[in-house]
Amino acid sequence: MEADSPLLLAAVSLLSVLHMGYLARRVGRSRMAYNIVPPVVTGPPEFERTFRAHQNCVEFYPLFLVSMWTCGTFFSEVIAAAGGLVYMVARQMYFSGYTTSPKKRLPGFILNLVVLGILSLLGSIGVLRGILYKYFLI
Repeated sequence: MEADSPLLLAAVSLLSVLHMGYLARRVGRSRMAYNIVPPVVTGPPEFERTFRAHQNCVEFYPLFLVSMWTCGTFFSEVIAAAGGLVYMVARQMYFSGYTTSPKKRLPGFILNLVVLGILSLLGSIGVLRGILYKYFLI
């Protein structure tokens, strides 16, 4: 194994896959609890909140992965991995809050946006720094 291998990024990515699987399982359990057979996505409010919370997590997942890997590759792997862990905690806060009441999703959602913003900003700084160095020798 190479010394420069992005082990922390890979570990957090794999952990995030497990977390996404856990959230998908929560939707499956909700389907069973309310007897909702796929492909139906409507039902009692409790099911619809669980389904929508998971869908929102799925929609944000590519943004998270690209931001974390860009930050980790071009700025700092440690900061990116730490941000990834905070992101997963925030996503869990969001999911748990949303399944309880739509208003309770906001703290987790806001924290998600902050983490994504920081990862994207730091990744952009790293990429810009790399472009300036490589192409303009600054």
